[in-house]
Amino acid sequence: MDSSIFLAKFWGWYLIIFFFILSLNPKRIKQIFNDLKDEKFLIIFSFMAIIVGLLNTLFHNIWEPSYKIIITLIGWTSLFLGLALFMFPKQTVKWLEIINIKMVQVIYTLLFLVGIFLLNEVYGIVPV
Repeated sequence: MDSSIFLAKFWGWYLIIFFFILSLNPKRIKQIFNDLKDEKFLIIFSFMAIIVGLLNTLFHNIWEPSYKIIITLIGWTSLFLGLALFMFPKQTVKWLEIINIKMVQVIYTLLFLVGIFLLNEVYGIVPV
């Protein structure tokens, strides 16, 4: 299986599942931000983000104007977020809290739409 197709399926399903979990249980959002204030959780979370981002960018660093660029951007975003959380934890958590509070519904809607788009590209449910 092509790595672009595999990662489009993975990120598409992940984003849709993440959207539904946070939509159906909004207390999870507050729990995540409370957990980010715990150094042990923050270190584990940042390492996971760095690993996922690094693996994604190593296996899929394709900058062409198609669905593939979305997968690449997800990988780079994960890598930079993990590095920022590891190197500048307090400032990054404050920045994430500000963004989340102001644009929580927009972010979740965009995540859902990106997930739908990626799955549609792979499965071809709605012909373009």
